[in-house]
Amino acid sequence: MIEWMIMPLKRYADFSGRSRRKEYWWFAVLNVLVFAVFGTLRFAGGGFEEMAAAGQGGNPFAVYGVLFSGVGMVLALWWLATLIPNIAVNVRRLHDRDMSGWWYLGFFVASLIPLVNIIVSIGYLVLMFLEGTRGPNRFGPDPKNPDAAADVFV
Repeated sequence: MIEWMIMPLKRYADFSGRSRRKEYWWFAVLNVLVFAVFGTLRFAGGGFEEMAAAGQGGNPFAVYGVLFSGVGMVLALWWLATLIPNIAVNVRRLHDRDMSGWWYLGFFVASLIPLVNIIVSIGYLVLMFLEGTRGPNRFGPDPKNPDAAADVFV
Protein backbone atom coordinates (compact mmCIF):
# COMPACT_ATOMS: atom_id res chain seq x y z
CA MET A 1 0.00 0.00 0.00
CA ILE A 2 2.71 2.48 0.98
CA GLU A 3 4.72 1.66 -2.14
CA TRP A 4 1.73 2.66 -4.29
CA MET A 5 1.44 5.96 -2.38
CA ILE A 6 5.04 6.98 -3.01
CA MET A 7 5.45 5.51 -6.50
CA PRO A 8 4.44 8.81 -8.21
CA LEU A 9 7.10 10.57 -6.12
CA LYS A 10 9.69 8.06 -7.34
CA ARG A 11 8.56 8.66 -10.93
CA TYR A 12 8.63 12.42 -10.22
CA ALA A 13 8.56 13.90 -13.74
CA ASP A 14 7.98 10.75 -15.79
CA PHE A 15 5.23 11.63 -18.25
CA SER A 16 5.69 8.52 -20.38
CA GLY A 17 4.26 5.08 -19.84
CA ARG A 18 1.14 4.04 -18.01
CA SER A 19 -0.10 4.08 -14.41
CA ARG A 20 -2.61 1.76 -12.84
CA ARG A 21 -5.68 2.92 -10.99
CA LYS A 22 -4.07 1.70 -7.78
CA GLU A 23 -1.11 4.06 -8.18
CA TYR A 24 -3.34 7.02 -9.00
CA TRP A 25 -5.84 6.51 -6.18
CA TRP A 26 -3.32 5.67 -3.44
CA PHE A 27 -1.41 8.83 -4.30
CA ALA A 28 -4.71 10.73 -4.05
CA VAL A 29 -5.29 9.16 -0.62
CA LEU A 30 -1.79 10.25 0.45
CA ASN A 31 -2.52 13.83 -0.58
CA VAL A 32 -5.87 13.84 1.23
CA LEU A 33 -4.24 12.46 4.39
CA VAL A 34 -1.46 15.06 4.34
CA PHE A 35 -3.90 17.92 3.83
CA ALA A 36 -6.26 16.55 6.49
CA VAL A 37 -3.52 16.16 9.11
CA PHE A 38 -1.89 19.54 8.52
CA GLY A 39 -5.23 21.28 8.06
CA THR A 40 -6.42 19.87 11.37
CA LEU A 41 -3.21 20.98 13.06
CA ARG A 42 -3.61 24.44 11.56
CA PHE A 43 -7.14 24.94 12.77
CA ALA A 44 -6.59 23.14 16.09
CA GLY A 45 -3.82 25.62 16.82
CA GLY A 46 -6.24 28.53 16.65
CA GLY A 47 -6.06 29.16 12.94
CA PHE A 48 -9.80 29.73 12.59
CA GLU A 49 -9.85 32.45 15.25
CA GLU A 50 -6.79 34.11 13.72
CA MET A 51 -8.41 34.12 10.27
CA ALA A 52 -11.64 35.54 11.66
CA ALA A 53 -9.75 38.30 13.47
CA ALA A 54 -7.67 39.06 10.37
CA GLY A 55 -10.79 39.26 8.22
CA GLN A 56 -12.46 41.73 10.59
CA GLY A 57 -9.51 44.13 10.46
CA GLY A 58 -10.67 45.60 7.17
CA ASN A 59 -7.82 44.12 5.13
CA PRO A 60 -9.19 41.27 3.01
CA PHE A 61 -5.67 39.98 2.27
CA ALA A 62 -4.78 39.54 5.96
CA VAL A 63 -6.33 36.07 5.87
CA TYR A 64 -3.64 34.93 3.42
CA GLY A 65 -0.95 35.96 5.88
CA VAL A 66 -2.51 33.62 8.43
CA LEU A 67 -2.91 30.78 5.93
CA PHE A 68 0.70 30.93 4.75
CA SER A 69 2.38 31.05 8.13
CA GLY A 70 3.47 28.02 10.15
CA VAL A 71 1.54 24.89 9.24
CA GLY A 72 -0.15 26.68 6.34
CA MET A 73 3.27 27.17 4.79
CA VAL A 74 3.99 23.44 5.15
CA LEU A 75 0.77 22.75 3.23
CA ALA A 76 1.80 25.20 0.52
CA LEU A 77 5.23 23.53 0.27
CA TRP A 78 3.64 20.07 0.06
CA TRP A 79 1.35 21.26 -2.74
CA LEU A 80 4.29 22.78 -4.59
CA ALA A 81 6.47 19.67 -4.12
CA THR A 82 3.75 17.34 -5.40
CA LEU A 83 2.49 19.48 -8.28
CA ILE A 84 4.68 17.82 -10.94
CA PRO A 85 4.06 14.24 -9.67
CA ASN A 86 0.31 14.98 -9.61
CA ILE A 87 0.34 16.12 -13.22
CA ALA A 88 2.58 13.21 -14.24
CA VAL A 89 0.42 10.53 -12.61
CA ASN A 90 -2.70 12.05 -14.21
CA VAL A 91 -1.04 11.98 -17.63
CA ARG A 92 0.12 8.38 -17.15
CA ARG A 93 -3.37 7.41 -15.97
CA LEU A 94 -4.82 8.88 -19.17
CA HIS A 95 -2.19 6.94 -21.11
CA ASP A 96 -3.48 3.78 -19.44
CA ARG A 97 -6.89 4.60 -20.96
CA ASP A 98 -5.12 5.04 -24.35
CA MET A 99 -5.71 8.79 -24.31
CA SER A 100 -3.17 11.53 -24.91
CA GLY A 101 -1.88 13.40 -21.88
CA TRP A 102 -3.05 16.64 -23.50
CA TRP A 103 -6.57 15.66 -22.49
CA TYR A 104 -5.56 16.60 -18.94
CA LEU A 105 -4.98 20.19 -20.07
CA GLY A 106 -8.36 20.14 -21.79
CA PHE A 107 -10.08 18.93 -18.63
CA PHE A 108 -8.25 21.57 -16.60
CA VAL A 109 -9.26 24.42 -18.90
CA ALA A 110 -12.85 23.17 -19.10
CA SER A 111 -13.00 23.01 -15.31
CA LEU A 112 -12.38 26.76 -15.18
CA ILE A 113 -15.69 27.46 -16.94
CA PRO A 114 -18.55 28.00 -14.47
CA LEU A 115 -21.30 25.34 -14.52
CA VAL A 116 -19.39 23.30 -17.10
CA ASN A 117 -16.81 22.56 -14.40
CA ILE A 118 -19.23 20.32 -12.49
CA ILE A 119 -19.92 18.12 -15.50
CA VAL A 120 -16.24 18.03 -16.49
CA SER A 121 -15.14 17.14 -12.95
CA ILE A 122 -17.64 14.30 -12.69
CA GLY A 123 -16.63 13.02 -16.12
CA TYR A 124 -12.94 13.12 -15.21
CA LEU A 125 -13.62 11.33 -11.92
CA VAL A 126 -15.50 8.59 -13.75
CA LEU A 127 -12.67 8.35 -16.28
CA MET A 128 -10.15 7.81 -13.47
CA PHE A 129 -12.29 4.99 -12.06
CA LEU A 130 -12.44 3.12 -15.37
CA GLU A 131 -10.05 0.26 -16.03
CA GLY A 132 -7.17 0.85 -18.42
CA THR A 133 -6.91 -0.80 -21.80
CA ARG A 134 -5.89 -4.43 -21.61
CA GLY A 135 -2.66 -5.43 -23.24
CA PRO A 136 -0.12 -3.03 -24.70
CA ASN A 137 -1.27 0.22 -26.25
CA ARG A 138 0.58 3.06 -27.97
CA PHE A 139 1.93 4.30 -24.60
CA GLY A 140 3.49 1.06 -23.43
CA PRO A 141 2.81 -2.38 -21.99
CA ASP A 142 -0.09 -3.11 -19.67
CA PRO A 143 1.05 -2.18 -16.13
CA LYS A 144 -1.22 -4.85 -14.63
CA ASN A 145 0.17 -7.63 -16.82
CA PRO A 146 3.28 -6.45 -18.70
CA ASP A 147 3.81 -9.89 -20.27
CA ALA A 148 0.34 -9.98 -21.90
CA ALA A 149 0.18 -10.57 -25.59
CA ALA A 150 -0.91 -7.82 -27.94
CA ASP A 151 -3.96 -9.83 -29.01
CA VAL A 152 -6.33 -9.72 -26.02
CA PHE A 153 -9.10 -11.84 -27.53
CA VAL A 154 -7.09 -15.01 -28.06
